[in-house]
Amino acid sequence: MVTKQIRDELSENADLRRADSLAREIFSDVANKWALLIIEALGERTLRFSELRDEVEGVSHKMLTQNLRMLERNGLVDRTVHPTVPPKVEYTLTEPGRALRATVDAICGWTHQYLGHIEAARGRFGT
Repeated sequence: MVTKQIRDELSENADLRRADSLAREIFSDVANKWALLIIEALGERTLRFSELRDEVEGVSHKMLTQNLRMLERNGLVDRTVHPTVPPKVEYTLTEPGRALRATVDAICGWTHQYLGHIEAARGRFGT
């Protein structure tokens, strides 16, 4: 027979495992070059697809589309379609997307702060 305490502990562990699994999945999704650059490019702005493509240097149409869909699926980007001919589609960061952008900005700041150290270390390895 399972006591209430054991049942509650099992439930808490299941919730923690689910949260951990979700966190890993989201991190895997957003921790790629294009997603981070898209988040940074959007910032506090709303941009159309072509504007985003111009902002994110080197991104292909396919990669931009895939990453925007993934960011939208994870609730980090809102996609708004205006009923015009041709359709006008705009993208903007959601509140969680803006919060993630603050983290991305912190990583960029860390990179700038330690750039000399990183370059020196890579130089020792010939990279």
